[in-house]
This record gives sequence, C-alpha cells and structure tokens, in this order.
Amino acid sequence: MHPLDLAIIVTYLAAVIAAGIWFGRRQQTTRQYFLAGHGVPWWAIAASIVATETSTITFISVPGIAWAAGGDFRFLQLVLGYFVARVIIASVFMPWYFRGELVTVYELLQTRFGAPVKALAASLFVGMRTIADGVRLLLTAYVLAAVLKNVDITTMIVALGAVMIVFTLIGGIEAIVWIEVVQLAIYVGGAIAAAVVLINHVGLEPAIAAGAAARKFRVFDLSLDLTKTFTFWSGLIGGTFLTLSTHGTDQYMVQRYLCTDRSRSASKAVVVSGIVVFVQFALFLFIGVLLFAFYGTRAPVTAPDQVFPHFIANHLPVGLSGLVVAAILAAAMSSSLNAIAATIVADLTRPRDDRHAMRLSRVLTVIAGIAQIAVGVAMQRTDRSALNIALSIASLINGPILGVFFLGATKRATTRSALMGMSAGIVAVALVAFTTKVAWPWYAVVGSLTTVLVGSALSPPSGERAS
Repeated sequence: MHPLDLAIIVTYLAAVIAAGIWFGRRQQTTRQYFLAGHGVPWWAIAASIVATETSTITFISVPGIAWAAGGDFRFLQLVLGYFVARVIIASVFMPWYFRGELVTVYELLQTRFGAPVKALAASLFVGMRTIADGVRLLLTAYVLAAVLKNVDITTMIVALGAVMIVFTLIGGIEAIVWIEVVQLAIYVGGAIAAAVVLINHVGLEPAIAAGAAARKFRVFDLSLDLTKTFTFWSGLIGGTFLTLSTHGTDQYMVQRYLCTDRSRSASKAVVVSGIVVFVQFALFLFIGVLLFAFYGTRAPVTAPDQVFPHFIANHLPVGLSGLVVAAILAAAMSSSLNAIAATIVADLTRPRDDRHAMRLSRVLTVIAGIAQIAVGVAMQRTDRSALNIALSIASLINGPILGVFFLGATKRATTRSALMGMSAGIVAVALVAFTTKVAWPWYAVVGSLTTVLVGSALSPPSGERAS
C-alpha cells in the first residue's frame, strides 16, 4: 500500500482515539457516560442513527448484493418497512422513553412486568449485539487485509477491536455520537468518490445499459413467496417489524434518542434518518451495478462481500484508496460497547453507587469488546453475506423482545405470561429459522406475534397485573 494511503488511515485512527480523550474529560457520571447529559442536538442524533444503522456491513455487503449473479435493487423494498416503522416509533414509542429518567429501554419492562422480564430482554440484547458487531469487525478486517497484503484477517480484527475498545472506554456515548456525525460525511464521501472512479472506468451510460440488460434495476417483487428474502411484502411487513424492534426496543439505537433533551427532538431525528438511509442504500446498490459493469460476474473473489474491497485495494488511485478505507473504518467505529455496558449495569446488576457503576461500566466495555473480537475471529470461514447474517441475528432476537413490549401495552399480561410468551417466541423463530426456508425478514414477525399470542392466551381473564 502506498505510504500516503497508510498515512491517511493511521491519521484517522489517531483522530478517533484523540476524540475519545477529548470527550473523556467529561465522563465522570453514568448520566454523562451513557446519556451524554441529554445535550446532543437532534440533527447530530439523526446522523448518528444513520451511521449506526449503516456500519461496515452496509458499506461492503450492499454493493455485493447488487453485483452478485441475480442481484438487483430489490433490497430497497426493506426500506419501505424501515420508514413505516420510524413513523410509528416517533408517534407512539418516543413519548414512552421520555416519561421518566431512563438509562435503558428495558427499564420500561421493569415498571410493567418486574425484574425477570427486564433481565431476559436485556440478556438477549447483549448476546445479539455481541454477535452482530463481531460480524462488523470481520467485514472491516476483510477490507484492511485486502489492502495491507501481508497482514492476516485475525490480526486486523484484533487491532480494530482494540481501537474500538480504547475509544469507547474513554469517551463514552458522547464521543461515539459526535464521531458518528463525522463518520457519516466520511463514508458517504468515500462511496461517492469510489463511484466516480468506477464511472470513469466504465462510463455511466454503458454501466446503466449493462445493469439494465442484467435486470439489476428491478426494485419490486410482488410475489407472496416467504422463502424469498427481498419482496414487497417481506419489505413492508417484515421490514416494519424488524425496524420496530431494532429502532424501537433495542438499546443500541434507543440510547441515541435518550441523548436528546425531549421526545420531539428524538422523533424528528428518527424520521429524517429514514430519508437519508433510503438515499444511501440506493447509492450503495448503484455502486454494485458499477462493479458489475467493471468486473462482470467473474471478479477474483470468493464471496460478494469481497468485491468492493477488491476494487478499493486494486483500482483506486493513491490517496483515494486510503480515504475510502478510512471511510470503511469510520463505519466500523459505531461501537455498541457503551450500550452493552449500560444494559448490564442498569438492568442486570445493582452497583452500590454511581462511582462503583462507572468503574463497572469501564470493565464491562473491555470485556464486551474482547467478546466481539472473539466472534469476528470465529466467523471468518462463513461464505454467507455478512449483511444477511447480521440482520438474521437481529430478527431472531429482537422479535420476541418487541413482542413483550406489545404485551406491556395490554392490561391482562402478567410477569409469568410475558416470560412464557417470550420463551415461545424464541422457540418459534428458532424453529422457523433452522427447520424451514422462510427468509429472515419474517423472523421478527414470527417472534413478536408468537410472543403476543402466547402471552395473551396465558394471561388471566381477570386482568391481573404483573407483580
């Protein structure tokens, strides 16, 4: 790799650490460490939501989806559900979050059902997020391993994980949010720059013609086949349930809303972020079409996730290659370690005081980071799309959690019926995932509806409330 590219990458990583140190001066209480003192403006939260939702998985996997044989723009159908869910979250969910002084979203379950339901939901979140972000580290390592020819993937995973741990450990959620604002500009700029280079190689009109001939621009699939991943119905229904769970009941995202000072600001942030997400998904899919025009279907890679990193490493000019790799690193730095630490401290332990809670939070940040590194190392041998893996995991776990929040809105559900409903939801979605060919966008639907139906059926007719 050219020294200029290396200098850009090293400078970016150093800037991330420096940002953590800068914001770390104020991280003296859990309110500041986990909630940024409720002082972040809505537009920064909107950018943070987009950066969090995007990550390296989107940057690398979405172009690969459009490039692959049979790939096209049908992924955009999921965004229909993404936007519907955001409107529901802004109008229905958001007022719940600001009725009290929440640290995590699962504290709402404590109020309604008691500690056991809260602990189960929090534990599921910690497990799911650890696996999903281990995949994120792996994808970023693929890129760096392709660029730095003599460094293996395992070394890259460990190095990236170490930077992520140090940055989050020192700076807390405030550093994460503001770095994500910068990250959004960096990775969108990097993607546009890569697209311009591709257009210069293949020409815009020839690329569009090649994509049209291969039906790459197809968006809608109205079939009712539940085994197809991207259809209109899986996007509208499955995408709505998935986003209600990931953006409405997942601490990783809800924590960002709680960094604002009021419900209206958070609602504006989540709706605006949906528009930005649609535009950037369309951009990344178009990059996939450009890659198809450049490589055809015979790029020297073993998986679709690797085609964009291969182009970055071998065909971008000096300087720009380093910028795009920095953009991918930017997307990888949307750390969930602070959200995991907040969840364990607030929902699964009982620290004696805030000082003890702060010490425990920092220890948990390190442990969670090591666990994500281990997941990334362990998943190197998979040949599935990392985007599909990550969203499948989210759908498996978040569906039952969403279901128990729905149960909490009813008057009949009790602690026992909620736990039984969640257990049934987990079993049902696992059976669907591992014994059928039903596509992952439906997992959150199955998990949440099973939780609601079983929990409601087991609730006493008398309307007994949870103890």
